[in-house]
Amino acid sequence: MSDTLIRVGTTYIPVSNVEYSADWYVNTLSAELSYQDADKAIINLANQSFFLVKAGENQSSNFFDYKGEKWFSVTFEVDGLHALQELHRKLLEKEVRVEEIENRGHAGRNFVLYDPDGNAFDVWSELSPTFNR
Repeated sequence: MSDTLIRVGTTYIPVSNVEYSADWYVNTLSAELSYQDADKAIINLANQSFFLVKAGENQSSNFFDYKGEKWFSVTFEVDGLHALQELHRKLLEKEVRVEEIENRGHAGRNFVLYDPDGNAFDVWSELSPTFNR
């Protein structure tokens, strides 16, 4: 038995409409729906489980840093710049709100995408060493 944290198992995302959000994640981001009721949906996406939880009004997983800039709580990874550009293009075709691909001064490139409730997610063109084989 290890006494260290091994992986992130679940991330909770506040949503206003569970059914609509579950549909959006499945059809837009190719998530797999594993459970749904009136209060929550469980989706599998990017080797992780996400709970879409019916939340109160104006809730999101975003937060503001001390400078007042909005941040996301999750970064997804894709395999290289071409994959990042292709995903960005496909999301634009699906009329998903995405920001421009940007250079943040570190390896790879990023862009931010938003779900229907305004939850922001970062997408990075570099895979973590565990997945980069």
